[in-house]
Amino acid sequence: MPQFAFDHVHLRSPDPDVTGAWFVDHLGAVHVRRQEGPSSLRVVLDLGGLNLFVDRVPGDTPSPPKAPFMGIEHLALAVKGIDAVVEELRGKGVRIVVEPNNPNPTTRIAFIEGPENVRVELLERS
Repeated sequence: MPQFAFDHVHLRSPDPDVTGAWFVDHLGAVHVRRQEGPSSLRVVLDLGGLNLFVDRVPGDTPSPPKAPFMGIEHLALAVKGIDAVVEELRGKGVRIVVEPNNPNPTTRIAFIEGPENVRVELLERS
């Protein structure tokens, strides 16, 4: 059986610089590099150890449907102090899709909306 290892998540955006800056400013991603070719642009970020590629697409590219839908629905990020994190993001104008709640006694979650309707789950486990 072949061995598999995770490499990256790939997002598409009409403006990778703006989308990348959102992940840096709001979620603490680290800008790794910007690759530009004659007809391409990719911004590469490190989001908590996750390689996040943001590639440019034409502005008229269709947006994803509103969740829930089939396929990959969201990214999940582990945090500490989820309530304070949510309030900080709210103060920065981030749309809170699902307020912090406890789906079980040891887990607290919330969902926010990122650029291009990317849903991000914030998750705190005790």
